Amino acid sequence: MKFVSAIWKLLVGVKDALVLLLLIIFFGAMYGALSARPAAVKEGVLNLNLNGSVVEQPSRREWADVAGSARTQEYRLRDLVAALDKAKDDSRVKAVALDLDGFNGGGATAIGDLADAVRRVRSAGKPVVAYGTGFTDDSYALASAASEIWLNPLGGVLLSGPGGSNLYYKGLLDKLGVTANVYRVGAYKSAVEPYIRNDMSPEARQNYTALDQARLETWKQEVKQARPKANIDLFLTNMNGAVAAAGGDLARAALQAGLVDRVGDRRAFEARLAALGGGPGDRGAAFKQVKLASYVNDVVDRKPTGPIGVVTIAGMIVDGKASGGTAGGDTIAMQIEDGIRNKGVKALVVRVDSPGGSVLASERIRQALLEAKARKIPVVVSMGSVAASGGYWVSTPADYIYAEPSTITGSIGVFGVLPSFQGTLQKLGVGADGVKTTPLSGEPDLLKGPSPEASQLIQSGVESMYGRFLGIVAASRHKTPQQVDQIAQGRVWDGGTAHQLGLVDGFGGMSDAIAKAAQLAKLGDERGIRYLEPQRSFRDQLIEAIASNDNDTAVPTDAFSMMARQPQQQLASVLGEVRSIMSGPSIQARCLECPAVAPARIDQRDLTLLGLLRNLFA
Repeated sequence: MKFVSAIWKLLVGVKDALVLLLLIIFFGAMYGALSARPAAVKEGVLNLNLNGSVVEQPSRREWADVAGSARTQEYRLRDLVAALDKAKDDSRVKAVALDLDGFNGGGATAIGDLADAVRRVRSAGKPVVAYGTGFTDDSYALASAASEIWLNPLGGVLLSGPGGSNLYYKGLLDKLGVTANVYRVGAYKSAVEPYIRNDMSPEARQNYTALDQARLETWKQEVKQARPKANIDLFLTNMNGAVAAAGGDLARAALQAGLVDRVGDRRAFEARLAALGGGPGDRGAAFKQVKLASYVNDVVDRKPTGPIGVVTIAGMIVDGKASGGTAGGDTIAMQIEDGIRNKGVKALVVRVDSPGGSVLASERIRQALLEAKARKIPVVVSMGSVAASGGYWVSTPADYIYAEPSTITGSIGVFGVLPSFQGTLQKLGVGADGVKTTPLSGEPDLLKGPSPEASQLIQSGVESMYGRFLGIVAASRHKTPQQVDQIAQGRVWDGGTAHQLGLVDGFGGMSDAIAKAAQLAKLGDERGIRYLEPQRSFRDQLIEAIASNDNDTAVPTDAFSMMARQPQQQLASVLGEVRSIMSGPSIQARCLECPAVAPARIDQRDLTLLGLLRNLFA
């Protein structure tokens, strides 16, 4: 028996050694693959097959993405812009293809920046050919920068302009017996209206009518400048008439109105690319293709080391630490502090693309920027598509603020929402009772509702935060708190109006902000930058290497299916916002009514919420 036991232990040991050896080989090979230099880029057509959304900072990929969980691909704006700027002078790139069949859009400013990069390629003498089956506002704004726009014969251009309906939950909350205890300051702080009304208030309607009209005019101006012969107004005001005049053919209507240059299927489009790129590609490919990911890896420096630090504040501003796509107050503050203390940063450029969030986290970031200024380091803010509420709070330390006419900013207001469930308990036949030793014992009481004393205390906190917000903005913009209050009250502004009101200093993008930072820091012609952000962990690199960027799921791409994606995104956004707002009484400087800066997706928590609602009404 001892002999058999010894043999068994030997076999187990050999097995464990083999498993360990295989794991070492696997992770060694994976590390080698992640560390290896990219394959040489051959000449051909740079294929921007944008099967997803353009964002300032992609969110972190999870293991669920490896398992095939549905996820909208996110493309980092600065990578796309850098690739196009390299391509315009790269002899290997003969032309650029904009394949927008799977394009889900992005913020207006992000799309505008990408369109400007496309125009720079054209100015260098290289053709840019765009293709789509269904063009909507975002995809057409990008396609309009191309030298040729192709439309599938079964497709169409469906332009709608900004606007639409929001959901209001008061009736639902009443049925559930949930009371939304709201504490706010600002006549226009309409973020909380969905929880206390069943429709839009007159103040909110006035604000968003003006905002959407300004957004529409900016969009029309940019598209008309790119395609002066296109009859955009006809499609915006009487699309049915244009289609009827074309015999009911959407593609022909777009061609007759000058919105597209060619109507052709994908084979004809690819044949055109083959002619521009030097013929068919390898292994039966229709044209010689330079893949976007390979080209970015080849030409874009991911770790520059210049004296100008670039900080990205993208997505919701939350307390503590957070990964990419969400602005963790501690994470971003530590990046700034490390840059100015240990990395020789001489100037800071802060790219803000956020609707705000936690007041505490916003203040944490602001204090880190104030430390930079105390060290005589200039701070320049570049606003992206949205820099509102907490996004404006973190912008206030800047020596200079750049925005675009399409930027949405302002929303200087504060609110808090505290759900209580006294009505729910009553519907269930459950009572709640107890004793108090002080007026605030057990408060805020979510079972019986907060007491008048607790509500007064929370409201005082909100008003105090609003006063602090006014003071911060007043000191930053050289105004009195009373002057700021007249343009605050939670009102949201487009970039053009914000410039007139003195909330921003000038129009421009990242390149202008970098040049301004270099000027303020007296760096001469030095424009070298470094990104102050965490390095990707081995885990993140591993997931990205394993997870396929190609979406193998069959997704309809006809014109009406493209429009139908908007309600899907709206549902995901609504579920996320309900979950976030109803999670606690934190005081927030947040613009819920602002457009999303990144595509929302439904996660397991949202499915749980949907299941709970279904069960309650079953």
